Amino acid sequence: MLAALAVVGVLLLGPLGTIAIGEVDPSATWRSGSRESSGQSPSPADEPRAVVQVFAARTVGWRGAFGVHTWIATKRSGATEYVVHHVIGWRVFRGSGAVVTQTGTPDFRWFGAWPDKLVDLRGDGVDATIDRIETAVAAYPYPGTYRAWPGPNSNTFTAFVARQVPDLRLDLPANALGKDWLPATIVDRTPSGTGWQLSLVGLLGVAVGLEEGLELNVLGLNVGVDPGEFALRLPGFGRVGPARDAGAATTAP
Repeated sequence: MLAALAVVGVLLLGPLGTIAIGEVDPSATWRSGSRESSGQSPSPADEPRAVVQVFAARTVGWRGAFGVHTWIATKRSGATEYVVHHVIGWRVFRGSGAVVTQTGTPDFRWFGAWPDKLVDLRGDGVDATIDRIETAVAAYPYPGTYRAWPGPNSNTFTAFVARQVPDLRLDLPANALGKDWLPATIVDRTPSGTGWQLSLVGLLGVAVGLEEGLELNVLGLNVGVDPGEFALRLPGFGRVGPARDAGAATTAP
């Protein structure tokens, strides 16, 4: 028991560290945050090709020390606007469905938090990827349920879609709390589709994948190493290592 408490205590240093270095503002509120564009998505007028992007931004207030909110933005070939897919918890608490699909700004700041771009697909084959994304969104198994910890939440949704659409090769960061909540199983593909993971209701597990590297999950606090990118995967911080080219536009397979 003492050893288990010691492990959890060490892992909690990650979230505490994000507050200590000023990366997270615990006093931030939903009312004070900006929802403006971060300028990372091409204008439909400038990019006629199909586009798929995935973003992650820290949640509001002290919760941002532990996790991020993720969403998927799509634009079909020739479309004049983007469609954004994500899960929002307060909708469930008000009696609405958790899944939101609506047109709007794809690269918005999540109530002030800067969004990191995790995927950027454009061009040939991306319209077919959007078809698969829309099918997966409609099949999400928890449209009426939301739990910030350990899931299902917005990251559970994004991870579920990614597992159904391996074209994305989505590597969710270690602090995407809820990504390891597996629907009705304890073993599944990693969100990137390049490996496998075992997870006990998102509270204990292990994942190994070409994109993710090796990652251990203890009570939703994930730690690991990604040898392919010479990066660490740390609770609170997410990914720590050399800048990667996740924002470079690529063509879907």
